[in-house]
Amino acid sequence: MAYRVVLTSHPTSRRSLLKTMVFFGGAGAIGLPRVTLARGPNATLNLAAVGVGGQGASDLRAAARGEGVRIVALCDVDANNLVAATADFDDARAFTDYRVMFDEMGDDIDAVVVSTPDHMHGAIALAAMQLGKHVYVQKPLAHNLAELRAMQQAAADNPRLVTQMGTQIHSHEAYRTAVATLRAGAIGKVREAHLWVSKSWAGPPEGRPARADTVPPHLAWDLWLGVAPERPYVRGSYHPANWRGWIDFGSGTLGDMGCHIFDPVFSCLDLGMPTHVVSKGPAHHPETFAPDSDIRYRFDATRHTTDGFTMRWTDGSGASRPDASRAQLPDGERLPGAGSFLVGERGVMVIPHWDTPRFYRDGQALDVPLERRESNDHYTEFTDACRGVGKTSTPFSYSARVTEAVLVGTVAGRFRDRELAWDSPRLAFDDAEATRAVHRTYRDGRDVVPTPVLAGER
Repeated sequence: MAYRVVLTSHPTSRRSLLKTMVFFGGAGAIGLPRVTLARGPNATLNLAAVGVGGQGASDLRAAARGEGVRIVALCDVDANNLVAATADFDDARAFTDYRVMFDEMGDDIDAVVVSTPDHMHGAIALAAMQLGKHVYVQKPLAHNLAELRAMQQAAADNPRLVTQMGTQIHSHEAYRTAVATLRAGAIGKVREAHLWVSKSWAGPPEGRPARADTVPPHLAWDLWLGVAPERPYVRGSYHPANWRGWIDFGSGTLGDMGCHIFDPVFSCLDLGMPTHVVSKGPAHHPETFAPDSDIRYRFDATRHTTDGFTMRWTDGSGASRPDASRAQLPDGERLPGAGSFLVGERGVMVIPHWDTPRFYRDGQALDVPLERRESNDHYTEFTDACRGVGKTSTPFSYSARVTEAVLVGTVAGRFRDRELAWDSPRLAFDDAEATRAVHRTYRDGRDVVPTPVLAGER
């Protein structure tokens, strides 16, 4: 097995910084890059992966199945993950710093799969897009709303870029069937939706441990922190699996599961952005997410909803649970552990997570003919589109809307019982404190989206 691990952690050069930063107009604007264009259906697609452990390892293997795909570069801050990945792709060069990978191999990469912790999605994806690379990014697309808007704008400004969010269930037959069946008018116009998951990603309410452990030799801790504020390494607290519960690194349970479970509801109903949001669950702690969420949204009506449409998200195993009485279930029947139900004019559709939809009205099961749809391969859909064959089903033009609603909810979770009006075009709430949470604090010299552009901070 031949591989090369580059353990470089050099300061950000001007060249790399320009690749990573995205400016909204003005003298600092960067011109659109040359996009790597497919040379036809038979062309080879040179693919790089950033984050190749855990879900990233699964993403890498799935993307590699695509026709004409050649894995040319692997990047991970954990050398153990790189060793495991290069065992399967020993022709690929291996790096611990994505900036070095782009500096050294930018001309040899066509597309990038980003499967890191949430706090690095925006920085890596924007750097890749600025170089004209197609991107597949795990959900949620970004850690905060400002980065998300920059990614959405970068894709809109360069329509030849192929983009896809890593919500594989979007392409599964269960969700595709649910969307098609509701669009066929199974329950009429929808007046409310309830979405939930029973799991919980929460960090310790007291915040970070008051200690610093020795960083293991296989982990480049400074690179793992990336754009996030500096803090000591603590064994078992962050890497590899516990980062989701920390506000600096993750997006809580809503960020983890919301993009999956919001997806069929947004697809079914063609929802825009929420106009108002309020949290009825426990407020998040200063550094960590609360173990339960109860987020209530209001939306403008679409052709598939009634006026006054509302949506409620709950997560955790405590008091924040869906109101099963609204689902009109038969006696003895229970809601699944995760999913959604939509209350329409002529009945209720329950969409279990990863299962076929079910229909009820007034305590009776309904026999609704399903508009069956087969599964698609979410990964090869992306790699094929990069080669000029077909299109992706969750491009940023769509998936950024789903992610925006999710991230609006994570902000609301910091302010219990405070109803917030959300102005999506201005990227601002009607509350200065909440608007500050649209952005994040970066380490010096590592800004991904400059703070001064944000509405509400002027």
